[in-house]
Amino acid sequence: MRKVRDMRVLNATRPTRSLFALVLSVGLLASMTLPAQADGVAAEVVASGLFNPRGVEVGQGGAIYVAEAGVGGDGPCVIGAEGEECLGFTGAITKLHRGVQTRVIEGLPSMAGEGGFAATGPSDVAAKGMRLQATIGGPAQPRAVQQDVLDPAGGGALGTVIRVDEAAGTWTVSADIAAYESGFNPDGGADDSNANSLAIAGRSSTVVADAGGNSLLEVGANSVSTIAVFDTRFVEAPPFLGLPPGTLIPMESVPTSVVQGPDGAWYVGELTGFPFEIGAARVHRVVPGEAPTVYAEGFTNIMDLAFAPNGTLYVLEIAHNSLLDPEPVGAIVAVAPDGAQSLVYEGLFFPGGMDYHRGALYVSNCGICPGFGELLQIRV
Repeated sequence: MRKVRDMRVLNATRPTRSLFALVLSVGLLASMTLPAQADGVAAEVVASGLFNPRGVEVGQGGAIYVAEAGVGGDGPCVIGAEGEECLGFTGAITKLHRGVQTRVIEGLPSMAGEGGFAATGPSDVAAKGMRLQATIGGPAQPRAVQQDVLDPAGGGALGTVIRVDEAAGTWTVSADIAAYESGFNPDGGADDSNANSLAIAGRSSTVVADAGGNSLLEVGANSVSTIAVFDTRFVEAPPFLGLPPGTLIPMESVPTSVVQGPDGAWYVGELTGFPFEIGAARVHRVVPGEAPTVYAEGFTNIMDLAFAPNGTLYVLEIAHNSLLDPEPVGAIVAVAPDGAQSLVYEGLFFPGGMDYHRGALYVSNCGICPGFGELLQIRV
């Protein structure tokens, strides 16, 4: 029988998540209430019963897709950053269309501990025309462990981009992001990959934000290449570490989201790594062939981005008051084309993803919850 080591936080934070895993151990999850209204902006639940819901994408005809990371399974099991986690095929992609909620694909790889909280699995979904793609997060293990233990049991799709045939209910791996990190390691740090977000760029091109590798990648028909690498900054160590005052420690970028802007450039939101400083997260503007520039800053722990047709950028924060806060609260901040920022909504619980469609934001709420995550519609 497997033992519960802890309840892990969202897979995008994997390199440093053990430092705030106690967020869930204080009974916060059991006592939470999903938001109904904040500052006059109403949130309506439009889909429920989701298993660790993450990325959200509005596709053709207004169909809304949600990546579900699943709840792991019976194994094989490995020791991850926060205890035992076991492989299963409980990941899925859910579709909401004209009020009808269905799963268009099931049986995707998923890793989780006992109870299935904060699983690693399908992390984002992208739809364009008839094309449907998704990222599978992880792997949480060194490449050798994945190959020796998980791959033989069917876990080889961890850390990949997959192509989904919605009509047939089948999927195939189109790019191995984890293998690219192991072979090329764009940021020069530890061999660490977590394919967290993607956007379809063209007929045969997809852009992927690798939260573990701190890089933005382009996936072609038969290739993977680096578009940009995001820098590690040095910040003062928080007092609870007990280090001498003024000691600087590294804070990684951890790019968690990528969307294409109205100008054709790529916009990348960063979670930032530990110590998850309030106001330290940025939105980068990336033009292939050029160094990234900062488009907007002053955010905290960005989880996703979405543009409205008028050029307003909506920024989803998984924790407006930092992931180190005992009771982190998710929020949405709007960035007007002139750069002015305003708080649109506050009161989310570990939101996992967001997209915009016809005057509303669609947000997956409780992205670490096995079976009681929800999709919210927030009119803006």
